[in-house]
Amino acid sequence: MNCQPQWIKRVYNWLLSNQSCLLCDLRAGTGQALCVACELELPWLGDCCQRCALPLPLPMAGLMCGHCIRQPPAFARVHAPWVYGFPIDSLIVRFKHHSKWPYGRLLAEILGQSLLDGFNSGEPRPAFLLPVPLSRKRLRERGYNQAGMLGDWLSKQLRIPCQPHWLLRTQDTAAQQGLDAKTRKRNLRHAFRLAAGVQVHGLHLALIDDVLTTGATAQSLALLLLKAGARRVDVYCLARTPKPDGLA
Repeated sequence: MNCQPQWIKRVYNWLLSNQSCLLCDLRAGTGQALCVACELELPWLGDCCQRCALPLPLPMAGLMCGHCIRQPPAFARVHAPWVYGFPIDSLIVRFKHHSKWPYGRLLAEILGQSLLDGFNSGEPRPAFLLPVPLSRKRLRERGYNQAGMLGDWLSKQLRIPCQPHWLLRTQDTAAQQGLDAKTRKRNLRHAFRLAAGVQVHGLHLALIDDVLTTGATAQSLALLLLKAGARRVDVYCLARTPKPDGLA
């Protein structure tokens, strides 16, 4: 049974026929549903940790945060265009919890363009995109996996295959929102596994998710993939929280 919604026509019809700005409702005039003025005012992620993308104050540009220095994460790099703040947080919540798929499509397109810019500047391209999986129960309740939708959109834009069934969530863990870093890690123990027959040895892979907070989910999945022989694991997401709970 495919729980993903039949969202493709609705998303693209909306994007083609409604070119007023999502934020100010004025005519966008950019080919996207976002005007130039509002795009410039989005909470763009500036100077950040080279490893986990945690926003850093000047003059720490190009450095790693204290947590990554003390305990380097299993993933090699996080790429996120924005800090998780207004209005990006509102757009992601509407996409993730209220089925407002055009918001997600727009944000994915901008994320994809920033990734293409990075590839053109010499950043390595992964072989496959792997959306962070939902449990079967949560997928039935929500009706779709927002990470899977992001992965599908990015796959077409980046021309990198997306493998939404390689990673499985085997435990219906409690929601991560509101939990501190230590509790999130305990919450995710043994929560994931690779699908039967999947071979990742020697591959550069990229996890796809909407927001990176403490990085517990990305860490758990990256460890799983590296233990299975993956060469490198990156994380591509829409936004990075400025101060993850429990991190210095």
